Amino acid sequence: QVQLVESGGGSVQAGGSLKLSCVASGIPFTACTMGWYRQAPGKEREMVSVISVSATTTYSDSVKGRFTISRENTKSMLYLQMDSLETEDTAVYYCAACRTTSGFQHWGRGTQVTVSS
Repeated sequence: QVQLVESGGGSVQAGGSLKLSCVASGIPFTACTMGWYRQAPGKEREMVSVISVSATTTYSDSVKGRFTISRENTKSMLYLQMDSLETEDTAVYYCAACRTTSGFQHWGRGTQVTVSS
């Protein structure tokens, strides 16, 4: 059974930092491209960052330079370090696993991040 469990969300003031974590089980973690997505109220879900099996990273323009994605294969963990948070970063953040040509195959339930001014 595949499980992706996010943690680390919360409320923070603008300019602050949070670190999200995602623990994966039931997937071949070391063989999977992993990612973080987010969905703000009234908006479509959008890609935040993706990390490949070889640790190549991709970021959306809106978070580039402020967020850092990483993975710890020995623990099947995915992380998202978020610095210089802005109110526009307020959203539910989702962990995604195992990207194919059809998109990511598995999703977590999400963790809420709220940034206040």
